[in-house]
Amino acid sequence: MDVASFLLLVLKSSIMLTVLAIGLNATVDDTLYLVRRPSLLLRSLLSMNVIMPLVAAALVVAFDLPTSVKVALVALAVSPVPPILPKKELKAGGHEAYAIGLLVGVGVLAIVTVPIVVSWFIDAFDRTGSISPLAVAKIVATSVLAPLFVGIAIRAWAPTLAQHIARPAAMIGNVLLIASALPLIYATWPGISALFGNGTVLIVAAMAATGLFTGHMLGGPDADDRTVLALSTASRHPAIALGAAVAAGEQSKTVLAAILLYLVVAILISIPYVAWRRRQTAAAATSILSV
Repeated sequence: MDVASFLLLVLKSSIMLTVLAIGLNATVDDTLYLVRRPSLLLRSLLSMNVIMPLVAAALVVAFDLPTSVKVALVALAVSPVPPILPKKELKAGGHEAYAIGLLVGVGVLAIVTVPIVVSWFIDAFDRTGSISPLAVAKIVATSVLAPLFVGIAIRAWAPTLAQHIARPAAMIGNVLLIASALPLIYATWPGISALFGNGTVLIVAAMAATGLFTGHMLGGPDADDRTVLALSTASRHPAIALGAAVAAGEQSKTVLAAILLYLVVAILISIPYVAWRRRQTAAAATSILSV
């Protein structure tokens, strides 16, 4: 096993542990949150699966971007929620059940929607290739569904055990994530830095900011729901995006650099939003306590 394969294995392990920790604090009802709220489900799909792919297509057509960036933006726009995002959303004051329901719901739908939308964009931009529903299902199952439902099952059958291992699982997941992500970014840095200086970073930032704005506006009257949808619309599953991009005929190394650039920029763009939402949540809690 080479270093790159080892880092990817560590990264996958960190994601599984993080999602397991989320499951250890969740219930089956949480996974069905969106199914029981069709209006919020439709707005979530409109934000993530309709508006953002259209935004990505508009940017690809309007600007002379490197091919790897064009493919990466489209692939990211059609990908579901990244598995580690609910933790960030909860820290920002997001609604836990909605974050988990969106993780599951959009992930399952991605098995159908990603291959369909990717085929449309491949035809539109005269490229060749395809991604099978089975390939998407495998990623969703291993990175989201399996660890999440294992965690939920442990909580249901052994709540005391779940309470004891949830925090250590999350901490180990965080450590492994940092230990694998930083070397991965370092290894792909030449490809990432090659995208600087030609306006690519600004366009990527514009797409991430549009995702935050769109999700926040479509999240509905509940401020906590707006937080979840905003961060979910701006951030997407990198493994599924990479698989979709490679299926469209792009080289994995060049498109991986573009995907990592987007993820880093999206994180930076979301920092002020997360800080603002935390202040809003704290102010609301203080107001309630003072009544």
